[in-house]
Amino acid sequence: MGTELRVGVIDSGCSSAQAVQVVGARRFWLEQGQLREGETLPDQLGHGSAVVAGLLRESGPVPLLVAQVFNAQASTSALQVAAAVLWLVEEGATLINLSLGLHQDRPVLHQACAEAQAAGVLLCASSPAQGGAVYPASYPGVIRMTGDARCAAGQWSWLGSTQADFGGAVGAGGLAGASLGCAALTGRVAALLRERPGLQRQQVFDWLRAHATFNGPERRVAEDV
Repeated sequence: MGTELRVGVIDSGCSSAQAVQVVGARRFWLEQGQLREGETLPDQLGHGSAVVAGLLRESGPVPLLVAQVFNAQASTSALQVAAAVLWLVEEGATLINLSLGLHQDRPVLHQACAEAQAAGVLLCASSPAQGGAVYPASYPGVIRMTGDARCAAGQWSWLGSTQADFGGAVGAGGLAGASLGCAALTGRVAALLRERPGLQRQQVFDWLRAHATFNGPERRVAEDV
């Protein structure tokens, strides 16, 4: 990991307006079962653009590295994500936002995440508020993030649940809460690392827990009809 703060985003790309923050970009796709990489395409889904917007709202201007693994459909493979992670490590990413979750554990992705963490890169990945395990959020050392409707901009929650470590603000727009919650929290981590460079994973984790606005999952109380 380099000394300069660089935030990696693995998603569907970014908007043309956001490109001013991008210092490197690469697309990863499969062609007849073979991994290919090359120049990025315009963000066809809009998911990556929304994620970047949520991240930058919390972080302020930061250098971005964009790895494109989604195209016209919201589906990707462990091989693509793993290649994106390793490319971001090579490009000097400080932390990586993965507002995505794969349902199958694959050795190639597990190994890529382990290599990234060994290089000192912080991984933040989204996890749904309900349902089964997803990857890479479920790998050891990855900070698991979801959305929390209680949180306004600049707020987050300590959940410590089987699903997620933290919950972040989801805002509006109709996209998945976990994706945007993860983006917002990654942005907050980026702001922290800009203020206090050199913090390690456990220090960041402890800081987020200590400064959470809410502690514990939301308790829904049944109302009389």
